[in-house]
Formats: sequence, C-alpha cells, structure tokens
Amino acid sequence: MDTIRTAGIDLGSRMSKIIILENDQIIYSKVISTAVNPKVTSQILYDSALSELSLSTSDIIAIYSTGYGRNIVPFAHKKISEISCHAKGANYFYPEARTVIDIGGQDSKIILVNEKGHVTDFVMNDRCAAGTGKFLEVTATTLETTIDHLGQLSLQSTEKLEINSTCVVFAESEIIGLIAEGKSQADIISSVHYSIARRTKNLISQLTWHSPIVFTGGVAKNIGMRKSISEIMNSKVLVPENSFITGALGAAILAKEDMGN
Repeated sequence: MDTIRTAGIDLGSRMSKIIILENDQIIYSKVISTAVNPKVTSQILYDSALSELSLSTSDIIAIYSTGYGRNIVPFAHKKISEISCHAKGANYFYPEARTVIDIGGQDSKIILVNEKGHVTDFVMNDRCAAGTGKFLEVTATTLETTIDHLGQLSLQSTEKLEINSTCVVFAESEIIGLIAEGKSQADIISSVHYSIARRTKNLISQLTWHSPIVFTGGVAKNIGMRKSISEIMNSKVLVPENSFITGALGAAILAKEDMGN
C-alpha cells in the first residue's frame, strides 16, 4: 500500500493545531497559541511538523486548512469549513455518534453527522460570547484564577447559583455581584458552566439530535463543562483524548479522501 501523508491545520482564534496523517494513522499533532500573527503561526506549526518527522514538503501530498484563520494559511491547497472538519474528526474517534458539540473561543456549533462523518445539519452561535470559551476566560480573570483550573474547581461546588444574563458583559457584572455576596469561587464557576450548557441546549433544540454527544474543541477539556453539558442534555458525552485536534484531524482526513478520488 502506498504511503499517503496529508496535513490538516486548524487556525483558531485562540489556539492553532496541526495533524499529520499517514494513511489512516495520526503520526504527528501539535497545539500552540495562535498569537498575534496567525499566518506566521501556521508556518511555525508546519515547519515544526516537517522537522520533527524528518520529512520534506514533497512528502505531504495535500494540506487543508480550517478554522477562524483558514484563509490566511499561505501554503494550504484548500480551505475547508470547520463544520465539515469537526464532523469528520469526531467520526474518526466515535463512528457511532451522530451529534457533535464544538465550543471554541469565539463561537459554538452543533453538528449532526451520518455514519460517514458527513454533515447532515448544523446550527451555529457566533454572535454571543456568553455561550463560548470567551465567557470562561472572562470568568477566570474575574475570579483571579486560570482557565485550566476552572473545571476542577467547579467540582467542589456545593450551592447552585444562577447566572441569567445573555450578554457576557452583563454576566461578568453578575459574577462580581456574587463575589460581593461572599459566594464561593467553586459555586460561581459551576454556575458559569451551567449557564453555557443552557445556552448550548437552546442551540441544540433547533435540531433533531441523538445521543451520544461528541464534545470537541478546547472547552471540552474542562471537566466541569463536560459534566454540565451531560446533565443539561441528559446525554452521555464523549470527548476525544485531545479534543483540541478534532478540526485539524478532520481537515487531514478530508484531504486524504480527496486525494483518493
């Protein structure tokens, strides 16, 4: 069997990822901050992959880009919607799943997929930061902690609080008010997780979806968010070992499939 290597680059608003696929196997993955120059970031990712694998550009048959900055990856052969890429990537990890939730730094998406990982329907929120990873960043800053600690801290919650604002600016004011009332850090974080989960449920209610749910994107690494999504949706939630790479993986898979046609 001939060796077919493809690359998928997902240039997100916060984090950027690369996957090198060799036939059907992931042989390289990397995730770094997008930083202030996404175009340069994409080149750093690609050069690092080639160097660490001791490959040359001629060894990669196709490079597909996706994500927020997909149109500015100068060496990509094709630009693909992150909707299609997350569907295909989720299908790689969980072929039985038909519903994908992707919550990123700037938007959130619900994607319905078939057995081949093709999109059958989707709905997207790219206008309200209160349902995205941006809300978690604001929460971490306001509570003087880091976004990486939010999940574990939320598991210590003992009191259910409500955050009802549909705008992240007003929601931040609610958080400040809860701090002034002496509410615990854990309870406030948990309330933020459930607030995002409720917005996700409102989004998914527009579709005819089925359990289990595959949760992708950086926010899926947050154990508190996974718990909230599972409880609010009353559904099993599956999370890839590295949820960050799902979009980049899907791009690499689509590149491989196109090369086979």
